[in-house]
Amino acid sequence: MVKTAVMVSGGGTNLQAIIDAHIFGEIKNCELTAVISSNPTAYALSRAEYAGIPAYVVDAGRHPNGASFSEAIHKKLSELGIELVVLAGFMHILGPPLVRAYRNKIINIHPSLIPAFCGAGYYGLRVHEEALKFGARVSGATAHFVTNEVDEGPIILQKAVDILPDDTPFTLQRRIMEQAEWRILPEAVSLYCEGRLEIDGKIVRIKGARSDVERGRSDSEPQ
Repeated sequence: MVKTAVMVSGGGTNLQAIIDAHIFGEIKNCELTAVISSNPTAYALSRAEYAGIPAYVVDAGRHPNGASFSEAIHKKLSELGIELVVLAGFMHILGPPLVRAYRNKIINIHPSLIPAFCGAGYYGLRVHEEALKFGARVSGATAHFVTNEVDEGPIILQKAVDILPDDTPFTLQRRIMEQAEWRILPEAVSLYCEGRLEIDGKIVRIKGARSDVERGRSDSEPQ
C-alpha cells in the first residue's frame, strides 16, 4: 500500500472525491495516511475527521517565508513516511528542495487543459475568468506531476468540459470540478499507486490503459 498524504487549504471538495473513491474501492493499493492543511480553519480538516483520516496542520501563516513553510511540510511528510503527495486545492507553491525530494511523487490537479490558462497566478476563479474572456469553447482539468516550474510537470490525465454560452466563472468552475476534477484526480492517484505510470521526460505512459480518460480521449470524441 502506498502511504499517501493529501494536502489542502480550503473546503476540500477534491479531498472528498478522493475519500469517496477510496471508500468505493476505485483507488487501488493506496493508504490515505494523512491530510495536511496549510490553514487551521479549513473545512477539509473536518472531512478528514469524518473519514477517520489523521489530519495535521502546518500553518502557512506561522512561517516567515515560503522556504520555511516548505521545510516544515517536508519534515512532516518525512515523519509520516509518505510515499505519494496529492495537492488537492493546496494554495501554495512548494519549494525546490521538497519538489526534488519527491520527484515524480507529487500529483496536482489544475482546473484547465494545460498548457492553456495555467502557470504562476492562475488559480481559483482567475483560471475560469480568463477562459471566458478568451472566448474558449472548451476547458477542463489536468492531473499532472509537480515540478519546480508551475503547472509544467508531466501530464497524467486530462478531461475536457464544454464552455456554455451563459457560463459565469462560478458555473464553469463548478462544472469542471464535478465533471473533470473529481473524476481524474482519484483516477490519477490510483494509477500511481497501482504502479501503472511510466514517465519518459515530459511524457507519461499508462500501462494497460482501460478507460477513455486514460487513453486521452474526451467524452465528445468518436468511439
